[in-house]
Amino acid sequence: MTVVVHTAVSEQPISLAEHEAMVAEAAGGKAGAVVGFVGTVRDHDGGRTVTALDYSGHPTAPKVLAEVVEEVSDVDGVRAVAVSHRIGALRIGDVAFVVAVAADHRRAAFETCSRLVDEVKDRLPVWKHQFYGDGTEEWINSA
Repeated sequence: MTVVVHTAVSEQPISLAEHEAMVAEAAGGKAGAVVGFVGTVRDHDGGRTVTALDYSGHPTAPKVLAEVVEEVSDVDGVRAVAVSHRIGALRIGDVAFVVAVAADHRRAAFETCSRLVDEVKDRLPVWKHQFYGDGTEEWINSA
C-alpha cells in the first residue's frame, strides 16, 4: 500500500529535495527508485516573454489534491508519494509544483510520477495569472 507522505497547496516555497527525502524515509529503505518532478516558472510561453505569475487556488484545492494523489498513487510497488503546488505571486525560476515518488522499481516510480503530474494539472482547481513583457496579462487554468 502506498503511503501519501505529504500533499500541500501553499504560498510557502517548495523543494524537490525535501519531497524526495520525505518519500525515501517513508519507504524505509525498501524503494529501489525515487523519482521527482519540478515545475518551474519559465520566462516564456507561446512565443511571448513572461515576467511573473500569480497562482490562485480554490478553497477546495488542498482536498482535491489529496484525493487525486491518493487515487493515482495506489499502484503495486509504489511505496510513498509527496506532492505540493504553490499559490501566490511567483517569479521566474521559482518552483511551482513538485512531485516525488518512491517505488520498488524505476518503471513504477516514473509512470506514477508522470501520471500524478498529468492528473494534478488536469484536476487541481488552481489558476495561473500570467503577466507578459508587452504589458498584457492572461488567466490560464493550469497547475
